[in-house]
Amino acid sequence: MIAESLIVIGFAILLDFKFGDPKNKYHPTAWIGTLIARLTPIAKNQHPVIEKFGGACVVAAISGLAISLLFVLDIGISLLTTDYISLIVSVIAGGLLLKTTIAIRGMEKHAKSVLESLDDENLDMARAHLSMIVKRNTENLDKNHVISGVLESISENTVDGITGPLFYYAIFGLPGAFVYRVVNTADSMIGYKNNLFKNVGWFAATCDTILNYIPSRLTGLIMVISAAILQNNWRESYKIMIRDGNKTESPNAGYPMAALAGALETKFEKIDHYKLGDGEIILTKEHAHSAMSMMKLTSILFFGITCVPIIYILSLAGWWTHA
Repeated sequence: MIAESLIVIGFAILLDFKFGDPKNKYHPTAWIGTLIARLTPIAKNQHPVIEKFGGACVVAAISGLAISLLFVLDIGISLLTTDYISLIVSVIAGGLLLKTTIAIRGMEKHAKSVLESLDDENLDMARAHLSMIVKRNTENLDKNHVISGVLESISENTVDGITGPLFYYAIFGLPGAFVYRVVNTADSMIGYKNNLFKNVGWFAATCDTILNYIPSRLTGLIMVISAAILQNNWRESYKIMIRDGNKTESPNAGYPMAALAGALETKFEKIDHYKLGDGEIILTKEHAHSAMSMMKLTSILFFGITCVPIIYILSLAGWWTHA
């Protein structure tokens, strides 16, 4: 079971590096997003408490559906004629499904779209591409703040799109990775603190904060190690992460962001919200390329440093025989 689960993670990461994301019509995360969009209006209510309960039901219903489908798939695979064939199919299916919960190459693709628009001196297009990966209003951002948004998104999405799903796969298997993806997707869609979503998105936002508490901090620490390997400033990375990690509105997002800012010896700024780091605020596309390299290496190191020990320890305890 230990070898099988580790092969699944390795296979998923390799698939993502090589092929990236499938088209939306084949992508479970896109299906999850569609379900959230369709169920959220049903959950809306004039009474705040009822609306919060409705939002919780949306997350619970989609999570329950995902777990049920995975359970049925697991039973179907176990009914195959031989254990050997069942194992092979289980590893292949597990790797393919886990891959759909992570987005290393997808994040890189979005970041490069912004940078290519900047190379073409098309700031409006760069802002439009950036708006696809950040929650902030990008309409009036200058070139420097556009690049800052890319860097911040790379660091934050290293958790949301890579290490978070891997962390919960290591503990709970595919159901853990998919429940995390449901919660994280719901938070990105309806977890905003405005009048439209503040109640219906409350449960998703709260769960996302809780689920990311440990992965975000582990990711920040592993980013420091990545900085050392890539010959960035790992000492500054650690210092800024410890000092500025709690300066963002989110209790989790600041740790990987601050670690990256320190590693690149620069400063990230979200206007009227926060400044992370001591370096120059003038950013270039080379900073973005360095950030993408750190994201990729952090993904691999997280697998080795975090997932392997977790799966090994839980397997010794008998947990993974049932996960």
